[in-house]
This record gives sequence, C-alpha cells and structure tokens, in this order.
Amino acid sequence: MATEVKVPALGESVTEATVAKWYKKVGEAVAADEPIVELETDKVTVEVNAPVAGAIAELVVEEGDEVEVGALIAHIDEGAEGSAEAPAEEKSEAKAEEAPADKKAEKKEEPKAAPAAASAEATTTNSDHPLAPAVRKLVEDKNLDPSKIPATGKDGRLTKGDVLNFLEGGGSASRAAAPAPSAPAAPKPERELRDGEERVKMSKLRQTIARRLKEAQNTAAMLTTYNEVDMTNLLACRNKYKDGFEKKHGVKLGFMSFFIKACTTALKEWPAVNAEIDGNSFIYKNYCDIGVAVGTPQGLVVPVIRSAEEKTFADLESTIVDFGKRARDGKLGMDEMTGGSFTISNGGVFGSLLSSPILNAPQSGILGMHKTQMRPVAIDGKVEIRPMMYLALSYDHRIIDGREAVSFLVRVKECIENPERILLDI
Repeated sequence: MATEVKVPALGESVTEATVAKWYKKVGEAVAADEPIVELETDKVTVEVNAPVAGAIAELVVEEGDEVEVGALIAHIDEGAEGSAEAPAEEKSEAKAEEAPADKKAEKKEEPKAAPAAASAEATTTNSDHPLAPAVRKLVEDKNLDPSKIPATGKDGRLTKGDVLNFLEGGGSASRAAAPAPSAPAAPKPERELRDGEERVKMSKLRQTIARRLKEAQNTAAMLTTYNEVDMTNLLACRNKYKDGFEKKHGVKLGFMSFFIKACTTALKEWPAVNAEIDGNSFIYKNYCDIGVAVGTPQGLVVPVIRSAEEKTFADLESTIVDFGKRARDGKLGMDEMTGGSFTISNGGVFGSLLSSPILNAPQSGILGMHKTQMRPVAIDGKVEIRPMMYLALSYDHRIIDGREAVSFLVRVKECIENPERILLDI
C-alpha cells in the first residue's frame, strides 16, 4: 500500500519551499519518522520525516524543484523491505538516461548563436516533464503556455525562476493566444567563468536576505545615530558575579542579556522605537519581542525572544545559547523566526569596531553593538584608558524623530554604564 508524503505546514506566511536534498533514493528502506528530504524555505530549513516504515516507491519531485504546502513529493510502499542502496534496475535506468541528458546539454550551448533554436528546444523539453506544483500554479494564474518558456532546470525542467524571467522579459504567450511571430525574450545569459572561479546558486534563505535588506533600504527613511559607552562598570559587575551566576543557573553570564534589558527599559520610555508603520497607521506594541541576529554558515537569521522585558537574566542567557546552537544546526522553528518588535545585532563578536545596521523590516529600529576596545577618554579632567564600545541605532525617520532616537540610545548607554539602573528601573 502506497502512502503519500506531502509538504507539511511551514509556518505563517510561508507557502512554498525548495527541495534542497533527498536523503533517500527509490527502493531504499526507510523507518517511520526518519528524515527523507530537506526543504529550504526563505527563513529556515525543514526536514520532512517518513510517516510510515517501508521503502521509497517514487520521488515525485527532484532536488531544486519548488513545491507548495500540501504538495505531493513522494510515495512510500508501506511495510515493504527496501535496500540500503538504490536497486540495480534504477541505476541502469539512470545510465540509460545519461546519453539523452548529455545531448540536451549540448543543445543548450546552441542558443548563443541561434535564439530560435532555444525556443524550439524549450518547447520539446518542457513537454517531457510534469510541472512542479508552484510552477504549474504560476503558469495557470498567468494563463501561459509552458512550451513557449525557455527552461533552465535540471534535465530541461521548467522552474519558477524561468517563468518569472519570461514575464519580466515581456513574455505574455497564453494558451489561447495565436503563435507569437518571434521567440520570447530569453533570460539574461550568465557571464562566462574565468579560471579559478565557480558559480554557486543562491539559497532560498540568501535570496530572501538580499531581497528584504534591499526592500528596507528602498522603503524606510533610514538614518543612523551613534554613541559610545564605557563598559567599565558592566565588566566589573560581570566579573564579580559570573561564577556564582553560572553555578546557580547553569549558563554563563554574557553581555547580551544586559543589552537586552537596557533596550527593553529604553523601549518602554520611547515606544515609537518599538512600533511599526502599517499603511497610513502606526502600530504601537505593549510588549518587547527582541530579535537577536545570529550568523550561520547559511546566512543571517534573527530568532525572536518573546516578551523579553518579563524574562530574567538567566532566562535570556539560556534562550540566547539555545538559539545560537539551533541556528547553526538549522533547527530553528518558523514561529521562532517571525514577529519581533526590535532587533539587536552584535558585530563585535567578529571584531567590528563601527557599522550602520540595516533595519529588519517592518521593525523601525535596530541596535548595533561593536567590539569593546581600550581607548583614552577624558574622566574628570584626566585622561584614562577605559574599555569603550561604539553603539549604533538605525531607525526609520518616518515614525521616529531624531530626539526620540538619540534619547533612546542615551538611555541604553546610561543603563549599561550603570547596570544597577536596570534593576532599580531608574
């Protein structure tokens, strides 16, 4: 009995994913709840587990295909005994297909000299493979004829990017329309690589990071204000209590919890920094959901600490450590990556001395921490060497005035230079 494997719910506002990697091949045995495929969304990577034990009967989609939530991706022959490797029959079929695939690859080099041949090849190739669910939906919504769209996917498959490039190039060939007099505009050709170069396709996450950062720059009236903070008292406080703190709570006392607490104190006093713009309205939030930027090999992610103003220092440090570990392993949940009213980014862990962080839309403010460095400063008319850190607050000037931004940053500075202010709320 064949059991269907479908794309699970991926979280709020996430409707599609890319098949990043199949862990199993057709004919291989699989245990119940064993991961069989890795899906990559624009926020996190998700593993899909086998609902039953058996053998993989069919892989409906291939690596690189885009799939929608609820789409069928595989069949499992429940109770069947599979092999540790793909059966010999499948391997022979794969070898038999190599020759045609090579021929298609050779044909793809011809369009440089003959664009019309590309259209003909795309027509033949597109009809050889079923469309992925996300591609089929886009084609149907735009009433397009897929045979007229040049395909660049594996084995000549049509991808969502092919359809979007076709539309951006002015393509509008519909199923009911008469044949176009000329071939549709082909996607912009990729430049040839030089010796020592390699091309790596952008991941879904990296594409989203690039798009969202550029949207923030294009939409917000973004401005950055700077200040510097003397870390002397905070370092002394941490050194005094770090051993007892770790012994009692089982987690190290770091700097981030102090900065989160300082920010929640300042956000309550300057609520515009914690707000966002929605159309022609301002949305003010009576909570502080703080996003903490975490760098991973896959890209930057920003898990959110909910109601940070209500959490203890131990709660914050434990959550930060947990987020960091799971972010690097790609195990963060979608609900942990959405929302957020304010973000903190610490470039100092990589040695950054000063930077201007970009807003995490639709938020209106982001604090940038930097490297603590010993510098000469004037104290009571004398020059002293103190551990100093530059702070940067980037904000949306459409909702936050300069007075509010500067006052917010000064309040954070006061709380860090005198940590007792956080506990006493003064």
